[in-house]
Parts: sequence; structure tokens; C-alpha cells
Amino acid sequence: MANLKSKLKSKSFFVYSTLIHIFLSIIIILASYLFLVPNVYNFMVKNFSATETGDNNIALIVIDDKSVDRYRWPWKRELYADIFNYFNEYSSPAIVGFDSIPSAPDHENPESDLKFFDSMKKNDKLVVGFAPSIAQYEAQQEGYNDKFKKKFAINVVDKRNYIPQESYHSISYYPDGYFNSVKYAGSVNNTPNINGYLVQADQVVTIQGTTYPSLALRMYLLLNSADTITINDENILVDKTGLTIPGFSTSNGFKNSIHFYSRHKNSEYSHKQYSAVDIIDSYKALKNGEKPVIDPAEFNGKFVLIGANARAAALGLDDTVATPMLQKHPGVDIQATILDNLLNDEFISLPPFSCELAFILLLTVATFVLISRLSFFRSLIMLIVIGAGYFIFCILAYRNNLAFDVITPLLVQLITMIFAYSFRFILEGKNKEKIKQAMGKYLSQDIMKNVVKNIDNITLGGKRANVTVLFADIRGFTSMSEKMTAEEVSMILNEYFSEIEPIITKYNGVINKFIGDAVMAIFGEPIQDINHPTNAVKCAYAMLKKVEWLQDKWLNEGKPKIEIGVGINTGDAFVGNIGSEKRLEYTVIGDMVNLASRIESYNKVYKTNFLISSSTYNQVSSIVDVIKISEVTIRGKAKKMDIYEVLRVSSND
Repeated sequence: MANLKSKLKSKSFFVYSTLIHIFLSIIIILASYLFLVPNVYNFMVKNFSATETGDNNIALIVIDDKSVDRYRWPWKRELYADIFNYFNEYSSPAIVGFDSIPSAPDHENPESDLKFFDSMKKNDKLVVGFAPSIAQYEAQQEGYNDKFKKKFAINVVDKRNYIPQESYHSISYYPDGYFNSVKYAGSVNNTPNINGYLVQADQVVTIQGTTYPSLALRMYLLLNSADTITINDENILVDKTGLTIPGFSTSNGFKNSIHFYSRHKNSEYSHKQYSAVDIIDSYKALKNGEKPVIDPAEFNGKFVLIGANARAAALGLDDTVATPMLQKHPGVDIQATILDNLLNDEFISLPPFSCELAFILLLTVATFVLISRLSFFRSLIMLIVIGAGYFIFCILAYRNNLAFDVITPLLVQLITMIFAYSFRFILEGKNKEKIKQAMGKYLSQDIMKNVVKNIDNITLGGKRANVTVLFADIRGFTSMSEKMTAEEVSMILNEYFSEIEPIITKYNGVINKFIGDAVMAIFGEPIQDINHPTNAVKCAYAMLKKVEWLQDKWLNEGKPKIEIGVGINTGDAFVGNIGSEKRLEYTVIGDMVNLASRIESYNKVYKTNFLISSSTYNQVSSIVDVIKISEVTIRGKAKKMDIYEVLRVSSND
């Protein structure tokens, strides 16, 4: 029954520990995804994914500090016209993207606006940006959505099983001249994550039931003369080219993880950048028949993006957002990065959660198995190797544009290690306690404590010490056992020893061994006790009283009557460990031990029950009434000696 209870307690402890581990693991996973994963993702992207600069065929024309220093902001739009006419008249780029949105006509410079609109009308390879908004249309803009849809919508086949509710309700309003001049438009909106970092591109946005592509995706479609895409639950397919964009649906449309590129040396851009003012100066030089600052042939066949990024934040030109690469990443470079991903089919794919959960479970199980099977240091080394191996695996995955969760499985592994090692140490502690309790039934508890206390310094040897040794033997046990079965003899002995063991312990004695029906006890070691002779005598007297009680009890039970004889001697002896390096025994050795045993045997000769040596008597004479037995010949002793029969012990507890 006790064994069953112990097993049930162990199982309950395991179950409760497992449930707590699962609960904490869930908390760790949630906290990791909210607070750690985004930052670790940024670190991994910057250091292991963005290993090369962007496509050299993508060129950025940037209205930068140099440009606004030359031409005071706000610009007349004829300056934009100079940029577009540079490409219209002197260069042949594959496509041009305009990452800017004019919100109203320039009433002070209408002729400048006309030049701007005319330059855009001439370019059949131009895609401009628009911005979706959560605001509703104003009264004067009624019908704009239908007008915008009719001109700029593409063919979309939506095969998603679940389409999230839309959050956008309107589109940035173009001035009429601008609206009539441009032919293709795409969304420039990209939403940062909850940590404020832009890591995903909004490839399509849905506004009042109509789905529009991003600026980069519209440029890609125009380059390939494609205008149909298919949206599935986990990807977008460009029907004509077969390009598959991995990602997921959102309430704003469809996102995919951006594959970033490393920056050019001493630059904040990952693609080659040109100052807008150099393009303007080049256009004016070419019109005057002069050598341009930048040769237009440099842009032939290239993909050009025009945008603003000047430090003049007060002027609204600081178009930057935090990304894994930079805290202030230029928006036009981000648009170029998204286009680069599409042109070169380079996307970061996110493994399904089930795959990442499988890694977490695999690391958890491996951790438990290793800790349970191997030693502490070997398992720790193996787990460190596994953790490092997983980190290296993640590095290789990021280099191949597969973004595994790096930190969460390692955190769960760490919490699993803490729990597993704690469980192991607690379990080992319980097992050690069980072993101590079990061995304590074979060895004295005090000897056991002494062994445990000096567990790292157990050697052969010991010391000389003044001790008192007690021998107690059952009289006529041999003849009595011949009349009883082995089971009955065992029951008698077990009950007898069970009654006298607490008495010996009470008086600071240590049972050294059971010798058949006899018991040998030591007083003074290993329990330090300066009154060991007195306590030994008191112990023997209490033992005899307990035997009288057992005699009455067994008489009523029909069991045989027993008598015991006790012999005690005090003196110096060797106390310590004897045996071999593999098998030790804690005991006392010396002539005084043999003398104690022989004194006990004289109880048979003198028909007594309790005899002590003169060395013991000299220590306890004040508390005992004795009969002196003089001139006793002790076997092994040349001289005769006195021994004493103890009749009574005073001051007995």
C-alpha cells in the first residue's frame, strides 16, 4: 500500500510538473512572438538575409538635400516635368515609377502644372502611386471611386476561402489634370508591424470591393504586359509569368515578407541613387546641346523610381520608415526593394506555424530525453550543441530566404532544461532520500548521516576514541527456535529489535550490528557524548524493563518467554571504516570490544542479566546499585578482574 502511494505521488508530481511546463511554455511562446521575435527577425534579416546590394538595373532618382538646396521647396511642378522629359526625350528606361502623390493643383503656377501633366501624358511606361485611406470620401468626391476603378483597376481572380473585412474606404484624390494624364497607378501604402518596423509589403489593397496592386506590382505587371492576378489563401499568382508571391491575407489586402538588400557603401540606399537636381541639370544641358551631368544612356533598359527623401522634415520630404536595415529607411528605396523582389523572384517565406511548433516539440522532447539519459555535463554539452545547431540551421535558412523563428524554440528549450534538470534533481533527491531510508534499516541512521555528511571523503581508516560498547543477547534462543517455525522466530526477533532500537537511539547509542539474536551498540561515537558510560547503562536498564513488558505481552499471546543478558565495557578503541575500497563497514575494533562481549557471556555463568566492567562502573558508580563479582577469570586475560552486576539504576529517565 505504501509503495502504491509512493508511485501515485511520483506520477502526480510528474503530471503537475508537465502541466506547469506546458503552461509556462505557452506564456513564453506568446511573449516571445509579441516582444522578441520581431527584433530577432530584424537582426537575422540584416545580418544573414540582406547579404547583397540591390539589382543594378534599378535606379533611384531622389529629391534629396542637394536638390532642395538648389531649388527652394515647394517646387514648381515644371521641375518634375524636366525629370520626366529627360527620360521621355533622351533615355529609354524599361519602366518608370513615381513614388509621390500630388494632392491639389498649383493655382499659383497653372502653366507649371500643365508642363508637369504633359510630361506624364507622354510616358506610356509610367506608373504613379496612390494612397488608400480609412476615411470616407468627401461630398465633392462622390463618384471618384468608380472613376478610379474604371481607369486603374486590374483583373483579379480571388480564390481565397476567407476574405477579411476591408478597412480602407477611399483613395487619395488626384487633381483632374493629373488624373487624365497618368495611365497606370499602384498603391504606395505599406504598414509597419506592431513594433513600428516595416517588414512586409502590401502587395494588393482592397477598397470598396475593388482590389488594386501595389506600385511595385503594377510596374511588374506593366513590364510583362500582364493585367491579371489570382489571389489564393497563401499566395498571389501572376497568371502570365507564373510568378508566385508567398504571403497572407489581411484586412487591408495581402502582405508578403520583404527580402531586403544590403546598403551601398557610405549610403542609406540599397539601390543605385541619383540626385534629382543632377537629372534636371542634365536635361537642361542636353536641351542646350551641352554635356549632361549624367548620360541618359545610363538608364536605357533600367527600372527607374522617382521619389523624395530630404532631411527637411518640416517640408514633408523626410519619407522614411524603420526597417530591419535602417531606423530611417528611404521610402523610395523600399519601393525599389519590393520591385526588386518581384523582378528577381526573391521573397522571404515564413514557414507555417505547424512547422515551427514541430521544431518546438522536437527540441522539447530531445531535451527531456537527453537530460533523463545522460549525465548533467554530457547532456548540457549536447543541448548546447543542439541549440547552436538550430541557430546555424536558422542562419542557413535566412540565407535562403526562409525565415524560421529563431528565439522561441530556444527559449522553450531553455525553460524545458530548467524544468527537466529541476525535475531530475528533485527526483534524484527523493530517490536518495529513499535510499537513505532503506539503507538506514541496514545501517544506523547516525552512521548514515555521517556518511552523507562526508560523502566526498569516505576512506578506509578512522581514529582512537574512548567509547562504551554494549552487547545484548537473548538467553536460550537456540533451544527456543528449535521449537518454532522460521516465520515465528522472525516475528519474535523483529518485534524485540523494533522495541529496543528506539531505546538505544534515545540514549545516543548507535546500533553497530545485529548478530543473530544479539545486538551490539556503540556509545560516544559517531555521536559525540561525554556521558556515554552513563547513557549506556541507562539504556541497558531500560532495555531490560522493555523485555519485562514484552514477556507479559507475549505470555498473553501464547508466545514463549525470553530473557536477555547485557554486557557493557568502557575503554579506548579504534573507531572508523574497515574493509576494502569497494566495501566498507563502520565499526569499533579493540580489546575493549572483545571484553564487552565476554562480560555479556558471563551472565550465563552467574545467572545474571546485567553485567558491567570495572572501567564502566568507575564512571557510573553514583547512579547504580551493584553486586561486585571479584576475581573473575576472563578468557584471553592474564589477570583476574572484577565485574559488577547492576541491580538498579537511579535517575532513570
